[in-house]
Amino acid sequence: MASTYKSFNLRTTPEKFYVEACDEGCVDVLAIDRVSTEMTLTVRRDVPASAETRPVCGLMGTIRLVAGVYLVVITKKKKVGDLLGHAVWKALDFDIISYKKTILHLTDNQMQDNKTFLSMINNVLHTDGFYFATDYDLTHTLQRLANTSPEFQEMSLLERADQRFVWNGHLLREFMAQPELHKFVYPVVHGFIIMKSSCINGKVFDWSIVSRRSCFRAGVRYYVRGIDSEGHAANYVETEQIVQHNSAKASLVQTRGSIPFYWSQRPNLKYKPKPQISKTVNHLDGFQRHFDSQIILYGRQVILNLINQKGSERPLEQAFDKMVTSLGNGTIRYIAFDFHKECSRMRWHRLQILLDMVAEMQDDFGYFLVDADGKVLLNQEGTFRSNCMDCLDRTNVIQSLLARRSLQSQLRRMGVLHVNQQIEDQADFEKMYKNAWADNADACAKQYAGTGALKTDFTRTGKRTQWGLVMDGWNSMIRYYKNNFSDGFRQDSIDLFLGNYAVDEADWTTPLRDPKDWKFLTLPIVMVVAFSMCIICLLMAGDTWTETLAYVLFWGTASVVTGGLILFNGRDFVDAPKLVQKEKLD
Repeated sequence: MASTYKSFNLRTTPEKFYVEACDEGCVDVLAIDRVSTEMTLTVRRDVPASAETRPVCGLMGTIRLVAGVYLVVITKKKKVGDLLGHAVWKALDFDIISYKKTILHLTDNQMQDNKTFLSMINNVLHTDGFYFATDYDLTHTLQRLANTSPEFQEMSLLERADQRFVWNGHLLREFMAQPELHKFVYPVVHGFIIMKSSCINGKVFDWSIVSRRSCFRAGVRYYVRGIDSEGHAANYVETEQIVQHNSAKASLVQTRGSIPFYWSQRPNLKYKPKPQISKTVNHLDGFQRHFDSQIILYGRQVILNLINQKGSERPLEQAFDKMVTSLGNGTIRYIAFDFHKECSRMRWHRLQILLDMVAEMQDDFGYFLVDADGKVLLNQEGTFRSNCMDCLDRTNVIQSLLARRSLQSQLRRMGVLHVNQQIEDQADFEKMYKNAWADNADACAKQYAGTGALKTDFTRTGKRTQWGLVMDGWNSMIRYYKNNFSDGFRQDSIDLFLGNYAVDEADWTTPLRDPKDWKFLTLPIVMVVAFSMCIICLLMAGDTWTETLAYVLFWGTASVVTGGLILFNGRDFVDAPKLVQKEKLD
């Protein structure tokens, strides 16, 4: 496999950037013209001695903003561990460097827009969870990598990557066109990776979780739901659990993704907005595209739908069931399990009902297994596709339980566990396992919903705790604030970073300055004034109680009516995306 360079120096002159490969015996240098933006391959002796030098960990790519093109570099990294002998790194810090030496050619409005776009790029880059490897393909599962052609093996990391999981794909579009430059860049995945070395019965093995977030229909919790016309589901994550012992290796792949038809759930200041199923489109087309691609990639599908079967979630469950039936595809099995109802009043042991229900299917699917000689003994022939409303909290609990059941079989097959031994009885490993899956839940939740996951006390300890309920309440409050008052900016940031919105330097207008309706300022001010007057009237009573009551009733009524008007016009008060009209994508 064509690996990439491992370390670099960025050497800067007023005319060019020189990205110098620092690998032993290497003299290659990538020269980027800061005026023409042309990229060429040169050698070290052509770099001017006067160039300012700084070490960098890698290139994310380039992006065009109002002020021109910017180079995005990784400035700090941390080693996560070794996956099958290959170092995996987490990108911790970045720098965004302008090709232009000044922005004085911009108007005041353009400068402000450029500053906003830069803060959007920074917002995405500093969302925790960017990972890369210089000599291993992180975008593919073990099973996919084992079933490839010799031609595929010779490709560069950039050419062979699964584009669903390349988060810097838009930033690397200029590099893609020039194969000679591929050794200077690598695909960066977004999600979560953890690697642990463990010992059971005196036998050491390596165990990992790799969660890959799709960059198709990517976004934040309430602004991106359902699927698009290509069948890409919102909050789609492929999670692979890998175990290696004495050169033998095994993996289990599971997927999660939003309910795959056209629906939305726009924030409107209510704690839980009502989901809306689109009435104007043919749901079955997108639904079929989604599952056709899933079957090609993963084989047979078992859908685990964990949403409520009553209340506002019920129409979604009924529509999902109806669509699977209408599709009539024998390779798709649908199972609805009302997680909240079954586990209400802390009855978490009832999750075993679902595990028992799918045990035979899981055994039938199997998992990917390779022996110490590299011979493939088993292939995974299907996946569990789990979802709840957000595909976060309930979904992660179920995925961790299914993964543990598979891991137990794998460790027995590898001779780590004895035939009758249970993972649950291995206290040290069990604690590490639960914490790792809870960390996976937190990472996926922060990337989509803006806070850590709910129900992680169960994932970490195997039981629900009072403190866990308190933390769930706290996270729910933070989610409410972020989903209503900051997620529009986060959605715009993701759309800009992934190329769903492209900045045109020649266009003097951007959608950023969106004038607010008169209600946006007037109603909150009236409500605050009315509520304040109500409190003042209570504290500073009038001459008679009837006078005080009249004032309190007047100002109290004014504040309640204004509050009602704000809630009625809730969508006018939330932070909505400006760059891409999400209504067009629903």
